Amino acid sequence: MDNFGTTGSRPEWEALKSIVLIGNHLPRQCGIATFTTHLLESIALNAPDKACWAVAMNDRPTGYSYPSQVRFEINQSQLNEYSLAADLCNLNQVDVICLQHEYGIFGGKRGSFIIELLRNLNMPVVTTLHTILKDPNLQDRHIMMQLAEFSDRLVVMSERSVEFLRDIYQVPEEKIVLIHHGIPDVPFVESDAYKDKFGVSGKKVILTFGLLSPGKGIEVVIDALPEIVKAHPQVIYMVVGATHPHLKMEHGEDYRNSLHRRAKELGVSEHIVFHDRFVADEDLLEFIGVADIYVTPYLNEAQIISGTLAYALGMGKAVISTPFWHAQELLADDRGRLVPFRDQAALAQEVIDLLDHPDECRAIQERAYQYGRKMVWSDVGRRYLDTFAEAKRQRLRKNVPRRGLETLGLRQQRLPEIKLDYLRRMTDDTGMLQHAKYTVADRTHGYCVDDNARALIVAVTLQDLQPLDSAQSGLAATYLSFLGHAFNDQTGRFRNFMSYDRHWLEGTGSEDSHGRAVWGLGVAVALGRDKGQVGFSVDLFHRALDATEHFTHPRAIAFAIIGIHAYLGRYSGDSRAKMMRKILSERLMQRFRDFAPQEVPLGCASEDWPWCDSILTYDNARLPQALLLSGQWLPDSEMLEMGLRSLDWLKQVQTDEKDRHFVAIGNHGWFPIGGEKARFDQQPIEAAAMVDACIEAFNCTRDEEWITYAYRCLNWYQGENDLGVPLCDYATGGCRDGLEAQGANENQGAESTLCWLMALLAVYNHRSWDRVTPEEEPTRLDVQKVSSE
Repeated sequence: MDNFGTTGSRPEWEALKSIVLIGNHLPRQCGIATFTTHLLESIALNAPDKACWAVAMNDRPTGYSYPSQVRFEINQSQLNEYSLAADLCNLNQVDVICLQHEYGIFGGKRGSFIIELLRNLNMPVVTTLHTILKDPNLQDRHIMMQLAEFSDRLVVMSERSVEFLRDIYQVPEEKIVLIHHGIPDVPFVESDAYKDKFGVSGKKVILTFGLLSPGKGIEVVIDALPEIVKAHPQVIYMVVGATHPHLKMEHGEDYRNSLHRRAKELGVSEHIVFHDRFVADEDLLEFIGVADIYVTPYLNEAQIISGTLAYALGMGKAVISTPFWHAQELLADDRGRLVPFRDQAALAQEVIDLLDHPDECRAIQERAYQYGRKMVWSDVGRRYLDTFAEAKRQRLRKNVPRRGLETLGLRQQRLPEIKLDYLRRMTDDTGMLQHAKYTVADRTHGYCVDDNARALIVAVTLQDLQPLDSAQSGLAATYLSFLGHAFNDQTGRFRNFMSYDRHWLEGTGSEDSHGRAVWGLGVAVALGRDKGQVGFSVDLFHRALDATEHFTHPRAIAFAIIGIHAYLGRYSGDSRAKMMRKILSERLMQRFRDFAPQEVPLGCASEDWPWCDSILTYDNARLPQALLLSGQWLPDSEMLEMGLRSLDWLKQVQTDEKDRHFVAIGNHGWFPIGGEKARFDQQPIEAAAMVDACIEAFNCTRDEEWITYAYRCLNWYQGENDLGVPLCDYATGGCRDGLEAQGANENQGAESTLCWLMALLAVYNHRSWDRVTPEEEPTRLDVQKVSSE
């Protein structure tokens, strides 16, 4: 444990009684965990009369063996747990929250789940930003803008970070506080004092430490070693640190092994020592202490903060670094040397020069050590406490929630946990089985493309929300394999039904099943994280696309349009896909135009039936969803207007007049024009379609009524329906097959389960990615203008 020092509370801290830090925490192995742990300790030692504790983020279900100061844990993939953490902090009347923000440690798209927590906090929030992107995409920019909106102060650790927040994200300067990265407070000690312990007495030690990953550029130092060793044969290069856990999970030790091979090929293996472990604080100080020269050979400039560089500089090491942003700042004024990226010759030259001139090396070390005195943890802790007190005294967040927990609106309702237990139970090594008797898979009916396409959508969408969970990748591979086998190259079409003994029951499936397969493949391309699976999906998508040009059924056309839009989200320049989108969108729009007034029975004006057919059946909302997507992105005002109009009509005809809950059109007679709407059996497929379409309508209009209705449709599964009976199974993630007059159909088939999961994931995704400000939105049609026309 570092000696942070104590000073006792200052008068300006009097209003602070309790402080909570949110972030990773030791013993989790990462830089953010180390930072959060040390910051919490420094704050507690500076103000021992304050209650200081932590909320820790977990990247695995089992969590970690945390110390007592960690009082609550959040599974980063579970959105509800973020809300529970906010409730806990509000109920405990915490005075200040200090959030440690880094991309990759929170769930949701690009870590967007953390916004759910911040949105519901009543107390001041001080957010420390460990990464600030210079060229953010739309989603990253949106998340940073929300962090700024829901925080009272933003703490950054470099002058460049201040510039980025001010100039790129337009954050008011009064919200920005510069506090350097903390470092241990240790005396300046010669490196020889540590060398005996590591068996390098008489050697000159070059050191790099930190979690190992390709971006660290270790190979550049290895490439420079032959030249360095030629001039100074006594040089040893020590590489200290475990492979980054997430890299190791996906790629094993490929990077580390490549470094060993490189060193052997260059004949410098005897001059390199790898310490393959996560280094605790006490050992870390000794490792840094042994270094004569510290090297940070990062491969690009986009590193706004480097804790390892701060530690090395603060302990008085002569640092040679590539000119990434933080290094440019810390090593200015001759506190270190900078070399170009990926330039082993320049690196070798600087190392040799410092070893040739020990007096200059010593001068650099002393300048670095003196500069680092303002970065010691005890001073950093005091700066944070000052910032907490100022944030409590002067709130700069404009939209602090005032309501109590009992009055949370529909948009803030707790969402059920996403569970795939039942989906896995219904999936074997062939694919997902169609039907079930109660909760047991019924092998009699085998498999179909429809359900495996839906299952693929669920699996890859969940990959996008839970990027560290590899199980979804295995499921996606199974469903992709089924679709690949279903495609008949001779006809260019998908077969649909397969028996349990793996025999196809038809040569060509329906247009609907083909359209769903294209939809699933488009989503797999858009959201897939496995390069091999994405490549497979792109190839099959292209082979399947041609057949859709001749489709005539509106529902199949809509499915294909939705899939093409997803695909274009990743490959926006694909001219063939864009042409097919336009052809199919115009064909669907023409179907709505062609349903002429003479086809409408007497007494039923065409305006009262804004549809493309004489009967409403199932999955109806996919048609307006497709029109809304194309209306925005082609763009086409007529499509957009018809999409909104037809969806609004579907909303009206599927809402209970008394209780205002969702009432899906029943499949016992459907809803023919001029006839009675069937009340039962209501199918889960319609609620899922309405959820997606209403969210898309909100994206077009920013009208909160659409989101309210999307939640109403989601809640149909949870018991807000005609019979007050829940259809979803919270324990397994399954869903009953429909709402019948006498109760729920207790069979839990694939379609119902997948529709429930798709609806739930759609709302999760919306909660991850909503409230876009006007300046953040992509160029779209002016919906108000469309309405007036």
